[in-house]
Amino acid sequence: MGILDGKAIAVTGAGRGIGRAVALECAVAGANVVVADYGVGMAGEDPTSDVADEVVAEITHGGGTAVAVADDVSTMEGGARVVQTALDTWGHIDGVVTCHGILRERMLFNMTEDEWDDVVRVHLKGTFTIFRHAAAVMRKQESGSLVAFTSGAFQGSVAQANYSAAKGGIVSLVRSAALGLHRYGVRSNAIAPVARTRMSANVPAGLAEIGDAEDVSPMVAFLLSDRAKHVTGQIYTAVGSRIAVWNQPMEVRSMTTDGRWTPDSIADRIDEEVGQEEMPLLRAIKDATAKG
Repeated sequence: MGILDGKAIAVTGAGRGIGRAVALECAVAGANVVVADYGVGMAGEDPTSDVADEVVAEITHGGGTAVAVADDVSTMEGGARVVQTALDTWGHIDGVVTCHGILRERMLFNMTEDEWDDVVRVHLKGTFTIFRHAAAVMRKQESGSLVAFTSGAFQGSVAQANYSAAKGGIVSLVRSAALGLHRYGVRSNAIAPVARTRMSANVPAGLAEIGDAEDVSPMVAFLLSDRAKHVTGQIYTAVGSRIAVWNQPMEVRSMTTDGRWTPDSIADRIDEEVGQEEMPLLRAIKDATAKG
């Protein structure tokens, strides 16, 4: 018996890259898999079900069970169909994994409204539609696992403000889902992967550390399994042979005054009493600029 034996799992973006690796990992672990992929090119063109069908064929050839869905999960109807496919086929849904995404690199001062809207719509709203429809079912089941994909770029990005904002939104969505669904036995977590994919090949600055999609998928299978019933509200990095957990946001230092602050009284005290928290990415940019 595999760690996901008998579970019904829906994976978006499952036609290629990390999503494909996750779908195959889940099937090997005993899950019935909804392979959801809109099958578009990097620019969002020419949707097709071919990539999803190919992964389904690979799973069934290996003795597993899977069905394909080609739909736009950035719409409420598309997200609903992914979840409903699992319900119609197996009568339940035990986990969802949102691996879909697009990139539209541009410096903030040159970014168009469409480049912003498309990335936020696909990444953040697409995660919401899957989570929302799955959560409604899992709440009644009193069980289930939601796994989203974020990125270390949620810390900030030089040329991907749209992507960074969407991935930061996903982190907050995951934490909100963990808080709101905990009482119903439903957990919510995210992974910030670093792996060789079509998308990572287009990252302008390159990646200092990288692994393969197959290095990420075991962590997903764990989070979907009953072995992870105690794990919720967490953000993990998975890259190569390394797994790490991110800190939870919290206040670090504070200062108070009698009455109301003035701009000058803040300026007089803030550097010494509150200060700043260093941005590691900004430090790296400053160091690189100094060396250059």
